[in-house]
Amino acid sequence: MLAGNPHSYNRKRALAFLFLLLTLVLTTMLPACGNGDDAAGANPSGDVTLVVGAYSVAKDALADILPGFKSYWKAKTGQTVSFQESYEASGTQARSIVGGFEADVTLLAMVGDIDKLVKAELVEPGWNDDAAAGMVTRSIVVLGTREGNPLGIRTFDDLRREDVKVLYPNPKTSGGAQWDINAIYGAGLKRSEKEQGAPDPAYAKQYLADIHRNIESMDKSGRASMAAFEYGVGDVIVTYENELLARKAQGVNYDIVIPDSTILIENPAAVVARNADKHGVREVADAFIAYLQSEEAQRMFAQHGFRPISETVSAAYADQFPLPADLFDINYLGGWDEVRETLYSKRGVWYRVLAGQ
Repeated sequence: MLAGNPHSYNRKRALAFLFLLLTLVLTTMLPACGNGDDAAGANPSGDVTLVVGAYSVAKDALADILPGFKSYWKAKTGQTVSFQESYEASGTQARSIVGGFEADVTLLAMVGDIDKLVKAELVEPGWNDDAAAGMVTRSIVVLGTREGNPLGIRTFDDLRREDVKVLYPNPKTSGGAQWDINAIYGAGLKRSEKEQGAPDPAYAKQYLADIHRNIESMDKSGRASMAAFEYGVGDVIVTYENELLARKAQGVNYDIVIPDSTILIENPAAVVARNADKHGVREVADAFIAYLQSEEAQRMFAQHGFRPISETVSAAYADQFPLPADLFDINYLGGWDEVRETLYSKRGVWYRVLAGQ
């Protein structure tokens, strides 16, 4: 005679049988599925999927460039490349990749955001060991005004006027915003150098503070800032030249003001090696980064308002991209390590300006 409740005993037998059946089914299915790494990068026909994590401003240019690479790779290898795309503010995108978004390649607004991926051991330290130092596009920081430039804006100096409302994004989330802040702070250094004979950081800090006092809106990305400006917010937007050129090409009538003193922007791209290797797409990821630096892709970038890194393409588009009289680059500010410490550390210039100190 059985001890205990016969109904409970029968239930346990039934559950044991179901567990055994499920185990047999899974054991049969798993070999057919292959491992997860292969599935992420290739299908049985040999086609590949590349996951692209980019900063928002690059979206329109990539809409043309990705099909170009697809055709190039098909002709070279016979494989068809498909893309999964994500676009965010540069800082947000970098944090997303560090946090687990498995991008195979990334295009970001500045080297500092790639450095975060290197620190997280996602991107290899030698990512920029090529002739272009890892860069794929250039631009400059410019000023966009309403059609006809009704307030007569000519330089960053004019943004200090009380009657001017200014837009730029938030540098905590946007790499583009950091370029904007770098441009304003650098213009202040340049002005003090002309007036006093040497760059004066205190003068440049006050110069930035005077402009920031007129800020109407700080959005999370350069693209969001542009959308706010188009909605009617503010009088002047501090932004990438390519953003305004792209909007003008689409029929939006703004005036583009190129200050005499402004900064050269350089935007990097890199293979997220850990993810590309995991997904089995390293070869195509490396080829994609190389393609972004090719003359074919550089022409497409130029058509979307980016200044080419290719000297040949740059010469062909010289009339479209006039050089400011006093153009400076990040090295004028001491390089990125110095800029991060001077401007964006917890006690840096930007955060003191933000706090009104």
